[in-house]
Amino acid sequence: MANESSSGSSVMPAMRYRDAHAAIEWLCNVFGFEKHAVYPGPNGTVGHAELTLGGGMIMLGSERDDEQSGRFRSPADVGDAETRSVYIVVADADAAYQRAKAAGGRIVRELQNTDYGSREFTVKDPEGHSWSAGTYNPWAAHS
Repeated sequence: MANESSSGSSVMPAMRYRDAHAAIEWLCNVFGFEKHAVYPGPNGTVGHAELTLGGGMIMLGSERDDEQSGRFRSPADVGDAETRSVYIVVADADAAYQRAKAAGGRIVRELQNTDYGSREFTVKDPEGHSWSAGTYNPWAAHS
């Protein structure tokens, strides 16, 4: 059995960005993430960053030329394809949608109401990573 987190999520998506500083600012401005920790890397890069939102966390860092980073590909490197997406629970999907558009995000699924009671959309951030945001909270829906 895995160790359970004393607070927050025990599952944290992690990703690499060409311009991690810009990605951090974009994610904070659009979705309301807060900087939990940002550790500098060489030459003005981000060695490791932790961003929190509610009880969740993501981790990210600058792309690097090392063995670990060699396993990652930016969506731009693979024809805009992805093998993961992140869903974010937001209180106001309309406001998040407007912030995403204003911040240069590419909307790939327009703001819509779903059959399961959510209002949501999907946006690609400036480096092509997908983020779905909506009002559906799976923790509350099954309690």
